[in-house]
Amino acid sequence: MRVIGLAGWSGAGKTTLLARLIPALVARGLRVATVKHAHHAFDLDQPGKDSHLHRVAGASEVIVSSETRWAQIHENRGEAEASLAALLGRLSPCDLVLVEGYKRERHPKLEVFRAANGRAPLHPDDPEIVAIASDTPFPQARIPVVPLDDVAAVTQVVLAGAAPLAEVLERLRHGPAH
Repeated sequence: MRVIGLAGWSGAGKTTLLARLIPALVARGLRVATVKHAHHAFDLDQPGKDSHLHRVAGASEVIVSSETRWAQIHENRGEAEASLAALLGRLSPCDLVLVEGYKRERHPKLEVFRAANGRAPLHPDDPEIVAIASDTPFPQARIPVVPLDDVAAVTQVVLAGAAPLAEVLERLRHGPAH
């Protein structure tokens, strides 16, 4: 397994890019997994469904399974948020893990930059950023810069920048990048 993240400010287009990048990677025969960081509470199950009733009743974990998919819901119930390393360790074997968010963690990242956001780029201060997908050029960058809308070019830099899982786990043990 190899790992690379997509990092950038909210509104930069990370999710949109992932939705275009994943099919391009799958078309190459890769098995792709994703880890998405949310900055807010979220629900996967819905009120009235059995899984929701189990969780609300106090179950710390609920697994829902059918012939087409299964999902595991873990309630922290006062425990600390799971680390990126812990979440990566829970994934089934695959070829490539794409991590959305976790921009302060020490894993290789593609910065997704959109000038209209009006935010400063991340790459000058983050040595873990290995490439930039942007709607504006960065001639001073010392890493590859590809057009945000060029999925083929983004695919190339993602594959080149992804690191083996063992290497990523070792980097994560050393704490945040900055």
